[in-house]
Amino acid sequence: MPRIVATIALLFASLCAAQAGIVVTVDKSAQQLTVAVDGTPRYQWPVSTARWGYRTPNGNYRPQRLARKWFSTKYDGSPMPYSIFFNGGYAIHGSYEIRRLGSPASHGCIRLHPENAAVLFELVQENVRDTRIVVTGEGAEATVARRAPLFMAPDFIERRVTRQRSFEAIFSSQH
Repeated sequence: MPRIVATIALLFASLCAAQAGIVVTVDKSAQQLTVAVDGTPRYQWPVSTARWGYRTPNGNYRPQRLARKWFSTKYDGSPMPYSIFFNGGYAIHGSYEIRRLGSPASHGCIRLHPENAAVLFELVQENVRDTRIVVTGEGAEATVARRAPLFMAPDFIERRVTRQRSFEAIFSSQH
């Protein structure tokens, strides 16, 4: 009997350990960031991920470094308060352009309201080893790429070239 109790306790402990920690999920399609602590959703905030021409990479990450105060070395010293770097130069950080939150607007980072970024930063800082960052969904670049073939379909281009040649032929025959 004690072995069964010990086995059940061990299984229960391993299940709890599997849910332990912080999971930060960024859904680029919804432009939302969700924070779950020990398997329980705690926060949900609007974000801005990459606008067209840039990208926010999907994947599963761990925090690489944290910086309470940071200024972009790539984009004119732009302030990036409460930065949580997760993939090289990509970070989740506060932004003072709060009117754009909820729609793609960044150069690739994940922008949050500075107050929300401060809350997330403190939470991750206290649990950095138990934090995962999951980035999913389609960003602005995928939406445009999906539409582009409709406008640049081969038959559309062929019709346009044929029409142009017809206009040139008519114009040259009149002069």
